[in-house]
Amino acid sequence: MAQNGVFEKFARAGYVGSGIVHLLIGYLAIRVAFGRGEQEASQSGAMAELGEQPGGKIALWIAVVVFVMMGLWRFAEATFGKASEPEQPDADMKDKAFDRFKAACVGVVYLAFAYTAFGFARGSGKSSGEQNAGLTAKLLQSGAGKFVLVVAGLVILGVGAYHVYKGASKNFVDDLKSHPSMFVKRLGLVGYVAKGLALGLVGVLVIVAVFQADPQKAAGLDGALKTLGSQPFGTVLLVLMGLGIAVYGLYSFVMARDAKM
Repeated sequence: MAQNGVFEKFARAGYVGSGIVHLLIGYLAIRVAFGRGEQEASQSGAMAELGEQPGGKIALWIAVVVFVMMGLWRFAEATFGKASEPEQPDADMKDKAFDRFKAACVGVVYLAFAYTAFGFARGSGKSSGEQNAGLTAKLLQSGAGKFVLVVAGLVILGVGAYHVYKGASKNFVDDLKSHPSMFVKRLGLVGYVAKGLALGLVGVLVIVAVFQADPQKAAGLDGALKTLGSQPFGTVLLVLMGLGIAVYGLYSFVMARDAKM
């Protein structure tokens, strides 16, 4: 399955879908910065915004398909490894295992995208911020739940730190089939660092929610961006973050064309 050409094209379309979602999140974040945010600056807000446009429902159904395909492709990579890479020697088994773990995690993310798109396509989509806060409130009622939240916050923080490292070190270049131009390198650097900082802030706020017993702190990406916007120079910071997330969206279009699959 991982070497099927038609399947690969659908999977690459998943990068296009991800790019559109991140462009919309960046746009919504900038609207929030100027006090005009009708939608959440999050994945669910992006899906809701898309669904309200002419032809939006059709676009959401297409998004469901391509996100599912990308998720399945990543699970195939996690199981069999990348078809574009030769077998690695035993000395590289740790790197190989880490790559497969990353592929599985990315697969989960794309299936979550598909689930969110499916909800809004059929008219039953819900705010991710409200869902996150509701789940956090339930988990805060027990010691085990608090432990789960702290672990989740640390994992999200770690993923964010990895994105920042990947962008700052330009390791993302290794994901591409050909040597990128300076423009593409700058897109990747800015995009990965911005997304990593946003994810890191989400992780920090999840942990803060536990220690302050405040479920609203763990409202996901939208809550994190609004928290950023409430800081000194928050409008400027939020605009910069929104632009950075949008740049990650543009880089996703590069991945759709040039990513190793």
